[in-house]
Amino acid sequence: MKKAVLLIFILSILLINHQLAAQNLPDNKSISGSWLGRITANAVSLRVVFNLTVVEKDSLTATLESPDQGVKNIKVGPVKFDGKEIKISAPLLLAEYNGTIKNDTLIEGTFMQSGATMPLNLIKLKAEFTLNRPQEPKPPFPYLSEDVVFNNVRAKIDLAGTLTIPKGEGPFPAVILITGSGSQNRNEELMGHKPFWVIADYLTRNGIAVLRYDDRGVGQSQGSPLNKTSADFATDAEAAYLFLKTRREIDPELIGLAGHSEGGLIASIVAASNQNVGFIISLAGPGVRGEQILHRQNRDISLISGADEKQVKEGIAVNKKLFAVLKKEPDNKKAEEQIATVYKKNLIREKTPPEDIDKALIQLNSSLNPVIYTWMRYFIITNPAGFWKKVKCPVLALNGEKDLQVATDMNLQSIEKALKSGGNKSVNTIEFPGLNHLFQHCKTGLPAEYGEIEETFSPEVLKIMSDWILSLQAFLQAY
Repeated sequence: MKKAVLLIFILSILLINHQLAAQNLPDNKSISGSWLGRITANAVSLRVVFNLTVVEKDSLTATLESPDQGVKNIKVGPVKFDGKEIKISAPLLLAEYNGTIKNDTLIEGTFMQSGATMPLNLIKLKAEFTLNRPQEPKPPFPYLSEDVVFNNVRAKIDLAGTLTIPKGEGPFPAVILITGSGSQNRNEELMGHKPFWVIADYLTRNGIAVLRYDDRGVGQSQGSPLNKTSADFATDAEAAYLFLKTRREIDPELIGLAGHSEGGLIASIVAASNQNVGFIISLAGPGVRGEQILHRQNRDISLISGADEKQVKEGIAVNKKLFAVLKKEPDNKKAEEQIATVYKKNLIREKTPPEDIDKALIQLNSSLNPVIYTWMRYFIITNPAGFWKKVKCPVLALNGEKDLQVATDMNLQSIEKALKSGGNKSVNTIEFPGLNHLFQHCKTGLPAEYGEIEETFSPEVLKIMSDWILSLQAFLQAY
């Protein structure tokens, strides 16, 4: 059976707690400990750790970790073990693991969740699993760090963040960090990395103040991302800008925006209407419509993951039909029904067995989830060039050559073209060889590598960002 290649890169597993019910364990000493495996789906590879512990009455308890998502100590169960077969249930995750003990250090099995079954073999670790993130900042810090709250008047919500300020006499140039798509905290934490913390630490050590904040409904920020678009999130970034304007330590003429991925679009929306924004740094930001980006993302990731050209074309053709429904139908409930109908017809046309159709529809629902329809509709329709043409402040646009999510050749050129067509003469674009969408040095650029790579953010990109902002400061001071 040929299944359509779905494009949306959304991590949706391992997020809910559940209690364990114990079962007797005949050979508890050989099975207890930490077991590491890997789940791969839609070009995303996530490490999974089961920690099995013997407690009173010779029974097993289990916890689950997803290191690449920063998730630890999820209680799961019950655990059933008969000396050869092991079953770990997680009802609230809609998941279950079934494995066969091959020897003291290997369990071969499968992980089932929401109708999908994935191979998951586990290797016993000699010690507790730990992530190595050498760039993660550690105290003492040679700068001031302040937890702050600022108000988005238009949305009537408070947003919480961290402002880091260099020691010494100001006023200092400042940059507001804007996260990419999906709800993220102020550190843009993903796959066990905290890139915004690394960026903030580096820039502040070099004399630049940094404000990073939790997205709506995340951490200590109020509000909800449901039924909101990039335009709504732009009002959050605008509120952050207005907040920094009130701080005496900050140079009001050098308050800039640095947006990663969708954050680059958000930065352009803000600066297009606010001519006082000091500068923009686009980190893998979009320069073309979201639909073009997603089709290209689908193609690049699928081909490198092993799909052939025919499969990719078929997948993109299906996605175009689904997007056509989303663009045409503004009512999300009706769109959901129509998208399911279109996709089901395609599965029937491909002669998909009836028992597999329901599973495919469940997987579609998790990939193109109705809760993101409003955001997705805006993203696939909106042309960022319309905003970039109106941006008059200095712009530094950066991309990694191996970025498979926001392709460099398509987006960097479009950003530069739009800026210059609008009369902006302070435009710098740089493509960095060997870097992925997160600006890590990588082998393939696949999202599966993100969590595996120990580097959080390229040092050379950090230096380029810092040097460029300081050069703007020096220019203003000279004139």
